[in-house]
Amino acid sequence: MAGEPPAAAGSGERWVAEPAAAGGLRAPVPGRCGYFVERKKRFCKMIPAQGRRFCGEHGHQEEENDRKRIPCPLDPKHTVYEDQLQKHLKKCNSREKPKPAYFVQDINAGLKDATEILDEQQLPISSLSKEELEDLIRKLKKASNGLKPILKDQTLSHQALQEALNDPKNGESAFKHLKQQASILGNMEKLHLLGSGRCFIEFGAGRGKLSHWVDIALQDAENVHFLLVERASTRFKVDGKHRKRDYIFERLQVDIQHLCLNKVPILEREKLPVVGIGKHLCGAATDLALRCLVESYATQYDERNEESSPKRFKSDKTDTAFNNSTDERSGKNVSENWKPVAGIVIALCCHHRCQWKHYVGREFFITVGLGPVEFNYFQRMTSWATCGMRETITEASTIDAKSEDQSSDTEEHDQVNNKIECGSDSLQGLLTVEERKQIGRLCKLLIDHGRIKYLQQRGYNAALQYYTDSTVSLENVLLTAVPSQSSVPQPTA
Repeated sequence: MAGEPPAAAGSGERWVAEPAAAGGLRAPVPGRCGYFVERKKRFCKMIPAQGRRFCGEHGHQEEENDRKRIPCPLDPKHTVYEDQLQKHLKKCNSREKPKPAYFVQDINAGLKDATEILDEQQLPISSLSKEELEDLIRKLKKASNGLKPILKDQTLSHQALQEALNDPKNGESAFKHLKQQASILGNMEKLHLLGSGRCFIEFGAGRGKLSHWVDIALQDAENVHFLLVERASTRFKVDGKHRKRDYIFERLQVDIQHLCLNKVPILEREKLPVVGIGKHLCGAATDLALRCLVESYATQYDERNEESSPKRFKSDKTDTAFNNSTDERSGKNVSENWKPVAGIVIALCCHHRCQWKHYVGREFFITVGLGPVEFNYFQRMTSWATCGMRETITEASTIDAKSEDQSSDTEEHDQVNNKIECGSDSLQGLLTVEERKQIGRLCKLLIDHGRIKYLQQRGYNAALQYYTDSTVSLENVLLTAVPSQSSVPQPTA
């Protein structure tokens, strides 16, 4: 076509794309790479070197360039010049980086010798006979006998989000997330967890929106710090809004499974009670976070204190006497009844991703006559609680949920995967849709009750409650816990 630059000979590259394929663009943007990315249906937006048609990634397209590019051995999604491979490996973003001090392999993983059923050993629920399925459901109902199937409605709000909630510029998806965040903050306020002298740890932080709103709610608070735990590198983070503040707003890029809070610098330096929070903490990540807080951090901290104060008797630790003592490291006054974990507020999600080896409620399951086999069936059956309901959710909501964040930060997890799982376990008319929903809810309740028992056995007042309507989020259960000896009024399940 006249007026268009010719394609490089032998490159197979198209300088001019079909209007429908390239979104109407007839040529690459001036000063940008001329490579047409078929997968994205547009030209590459990277800036080439002066005098070059293509960027470094697509430089092999140029006829005059006889240097060979090969896939990076650390990450084949990008390429590198073969003669610069060794130099690239030293600075590639996919290289194995030095482990931070707070990385301790599998510290929160649970029992390493726990019996785990491999994926290839798991039989689909649809393969069960009618008798086997009925026996499984009978065990479920027996184990959950006495549990309240309907939780208390604790749908609250918080003043910090009122302006955003009333902003007409926010779309339906954003509005739903704001309502959930407002209710989480409302529940934190009710538990007296919003205040000065705290370190808030957001597990599965993603973009850090929940910590952002907690920060807004604590504008006038002093000595407040935030730790955002996320194993993936996340785009569109809100951290930049907090860099000019006089407190720590730090990201810990580490899997919760390997996070040792006792070795995080800010928690080593300052004796601050921590508040664990999370919005849609997916599957096993909830169990890892609970163990990280309750066992790895709180227990080790208590042991460390006992070693440094051998003359202190347990009877001296009363929660009604607030005798001040001085922390040797920080020089700050702290009370004798100081608790390393002030509270836990986590919105639960994706029970079908729970794993027996990480599950904190194994002891509870065993006491009610269940084991890893039943657990693996129940965790898959939890998807029944929302499968039937998902058909009534508009496609637009699903699309918004996917586009709201990247794959590592999706607020409503596994919308598509969960549908596939639901469809694959066709029971050939053995159960009605309503019966499946009830069984699915019961499976979720049983798994969550194991978590409550775990926290109660370790000295926490723990509860489950609805924190938002099911039309806002199908995953609408909030787990809260505060030290049982605290004078703070506690919620009831």
